[in-house]
Amino acid sequence: MQEQSIKWKVLFGGFFSYMFDAMDIMLLALSIPAIMKELNISMSEAGLLGTATLIGVGLSSIIVGWYADNYGRRKALLWSLISFGILTAFIGLASSWLQILILRFLAGLGLGGVWGIAAAYIAETWPINQRGRAAAFVLSSFPVGAGIASFLAAVILPSYGWRVLFFTGSASILAALYVYICVPESKAWKEERAARLSKKDEPENVSISEIFAPELLKTTILATVVSSCAFIAYWGSTTWLPTFLVKEKGLSMETMAMFMLILNVGMFFGYNLFGYLADKLGRKKALIISFVGTTVTLPIYVMATDKTMILWLGPAYAFFITFAGLFGSYFAELFPTRIRTLGAGFCFNIGRGVSAFAPFLLGAVAAKYSLSTGIIICAVFFLLAGLAMVFLPETQKK
Repeated sequence: MQEQSIKWKVLFGGFFSYMFDAMDIMLLALSIPAIMKELNISMSEAGLLGTATLIGVGLSSIIVGWYADNYGRRKALLWSLISFGILTAFIGLASSWLQILILRFLAGLGLGGVWGIAAAYIAETWPINQRGRAAAFVLSSFPVGAGIASFLAAVILPSYGWRVLFFTGSASILAALYVYICVPESKAWKEERAARLSKKDEPENVSISEIFAPELLKTTILATVVSSCAFIAYWGSTTWLPTFLVKEKGLSMETMAMFMLILNVGMFFGYNLFGYLADKLGRKKALIISFVGTTVTLPIYVMATDKTMILWLGPAYAFFITFAGLFGSYFAELFPTRIRTLGAGFCFNIGRGVSAFAPFLLGAVAAKYSLSTGIIICAVFFLLAGLAMVFLPETQKK
């Protein structure tokens, strides 16, 4: 009975944590048009703000993943939530592009840690036949957080500006309070940690070299390639979608924010349906379907000209952007408990780190051609992610 209670506490703790993680990440994308105008910066400079965030996120997989596997999921999650919330709020006080750049990099170190911890927690508290749905539900909080950010942008940006919008990022401390009060440390991690300490022939602490051991090397590399291609496509397009809707589709800031809100509704439903498919068809098949869907729908969305079509094609495209949720159960099952957060977090966040230059490069493409051209190129990387998935194993029965 106690274990049943714990798994639900973990579920909602993970949901709220990743929701605020997503909200803080999306605040930048939604603020870019206003920041560019006030600070008089170029598209390439604006793209570097997204790049700085993702470089921090990439490094976090090593720092936070190592800490979580050695010192506990709970402690790592609390530090991540508190750090990125405070640092995001400080952006509202920044007076230059460089200050925002530094703060986004530092916030990224906390932002990247939440996913790996949540994925490990779910893998260690939920039965395998429910794990796909549980992980997908927790990570479906990403579109919820992005939707909240879009709503706040629609309300705050026109009247109060982007600085006040960034102050709302400190709300992640509320999730930290929930985790501190309600979510216990992972029992599986504590047992594994105790067993590790009792064996004198095993090193006390986890080392990053373990995910590159011969039996895991191929898996680690291929999973990181899949993640990298997927996130190059995702962050390359998502960072610039709000600006694309304003500059090339002629939407007002308020209308753009509401379009992004509706787009994220489609993503929320996609996350949860694909979580169900992952438990029924297998994680690998569900991921391939997700990548094929984004490859087809992204160019259609970008090429649409009628505003009503743009409104409804947004959630149709976003419905297939479920790979991050599916990675939650899939990557966690690729690695043993001892190195689960480090392994899963490495593949996921190094992928996000590799994608760090996508916003900058897409900004350069936009400056020479158009944002629509750059965003359509992103569909190619979704396709490459799907092709790389073919060479990875199915984990459903592990």
